[in-house]
Amino acid sequence: MALDPTAFKTIVPSRYITFTIPNLLLHLHHFNASQLRVAVLDSSAPSEPVQIAAMLVPIGRESDWYFSTEQGHLQLILNFPQLSRLVLIGNSPNSMNPTSYNPLLCTDGVADLSVVEENLMPLLIELIPRSAFCRTGDGLCEIPFLSYEDEVIRSLALDRCVGEFVGEMLIEDVELESEDGGGREFRRRLRFKRMPNLVQTQIKIRPKNVDFVNMEEAEFEIVDDGVLVHPYLAPMVAGLSVIRSFLDAKIGNGIKPKALCLGVGGGALLGFLSSQLGFQVLGIEADNVVLEVARRYFGLERGNSIRLCVGDALDMIRKFATQVESDGFRGYVLENGEHLNDFDGKFDVIMVDLDATDSNIGMSAPPLAFFQKSALLAIRTLLSKDGVVIINVIPSNQTSYKLVITEFKEVFAELYEIDVGNEDNFVLIASASEIGHVSVHRQSKFLKKLKQVSGSFLDSIRLI
Repeated sequence: MALDPTAFKTIVPSRYITFTIPNLLLHLHHFNASQLRVAVLDSSAPSEPVQIAAMLVPIGRESDWYFSTEQGHLQLILNFPQLSRLVLIGNSPNSMNPTSYNPLLCTDGVADLSVVEENLMPLLIELIPRSAFCRTGDGLCEIPFLSYEDEVIRSLALDRCVGEFVGEMLIEDVELESEDGGGREFRRRLRFKRMPNLVQTQIKIRPKNVDFVNMEEAEFEIVDDGVLVHPYLAPMVAGLSVIRSFLDAKIGNGIKPKALCLGVGGGALLGFLSSQLGFQVLGIEADNVVLEVARRYFGLERGNSIRLCVGDALDMIRKFATQVESDGFRGYVLENGEHLNDFDGKFDVIMVDLDATDSNIGMSAPPLAFFQKSALLAIRTLLSKDGVVIINVIPSNQTSYKLVITEFKEVFAELYEIDVGNEDNFVLIASASEIGHVSVHRQSKFLKKLKQVSGSFLDSIRLI
C-alpha cells in the first residue's frame, strides 16, 4: 500500500509508521546503505504545544531492537515526555534480527553530522504536523536532533531464542566503557524484544585470552566474584538491611533465611542470595526457555539451596498463600516435581523483579496487576512476621509511582525507598510489621557481606 504523505500532517496518538527511501546522501559517507529506513512514532499522550524531534540511528546498530522495533522506539520517546513525535532515520538494516555490533574503525571522509542533519531537513519538514510549524525570525521550523549514547563499545550476539511467554530474547556479550575510564569491562546480557531497552540480566565475564581484535575471536568465561553489576540488584540486596537483626539472628542460629524470587531472568539475584548470603531460594519464572537460557549462558544451577518452578508469578503467589494458610509447604510438590519441604512456613524475603509486558501502561516494571490489593495481600500472607517484600519499580512518570506508594501503604506496616540513581529505577521495601530504628553493634559475617555488596545504598534507604 502506497504511503499517504498527508498522514503526517496530524498527530495520532501511538501511531507508528515505517518506510524506506532511496539514500541520496551516500556522498556524505555517513549512511552507507542504498536505502534509508524512516520510522515515525507519535506519543500516546501528545504534548502542547506540539513538538517533534529526530534521531540518527547509530551506524552499525540498525538491526538492534532498540531502533528497529516499535517497542524500542516507544521506550526512546518515553525518555522525552515533551515530544509529540519522534522520527528515527538510519541505514535500512541488512537483518531483521539483532546482529553483532562493531564500531567503524575509520572515520576518514565522514561528513560532519551537522551537514547530514542539514541534508535531511527537507525530509523532516514533510513529516511535521501542521500544528508544529513554529516560525522563528528567519522563517525556519525548529526540528532538534537528539543523540543516543550508551556505554556499549561493541557487542556479540550469542544466541536468539523464543519463549512461549516472553517471546523473542537475545543473549549477547558486550564490551563497555569502564566507569573509571581505564581498561575494558565485559558483560553478558539478556534482553527481551518486547522491552528491548531494559536489560533483564547482566553478569561479569572475561576473555580467556586478551589478545583479540574482534569479539567473535574471543572465548569468554563467567566471573564469579560475588559482585552484582546489574544496576538495581545491589540496591535490592541493600533492602535486606531493614531486617538485618532478624536475618543475622536466624543465620547465627544455623537457620537459612528463605527467599521467594518472582522473576528469575538469568538468575544473578538468586545465585547471589544463595551463594553469598546463605539463603534458601525459590524462584518463579513464567517461561521455561528463560530458565534454560539462565542455566546455559548465565551459570544458574538448581540444587538444594535453589529451587525453580515455571508459572505465572501472580497465580503462584495466590496459590502459595492459600497453601501456607492451610497446611504450609510440608509435603507440597510443584508440577515439575520439586518438593518444597525445605520451605515449610513462610518466607523471610520476597524479591519482585518482573517487567511489564507493555510500557504504555505507565509502568515498565513490574506489571500493574502486582499492585492490586488482592495481590499485595497474598504477598503479605506469604511473609513471616518480620519479613519484607523488596520490589524493583520502573515507573514511566511520577503520577504512576505515587499511586504505587499509596497501594503499598494500605497493605504493609512500613514502606522504605531506595533511589537507584539512574533516573529509571526505584527499589521499594515493604515490611509485614513495624520495624523502627534498629541498632546493630555486632559486626557479623552476614552484615559485613551486606555492606560490602550494597555500599552507599545502605545509607540511602529512607522511610516514606
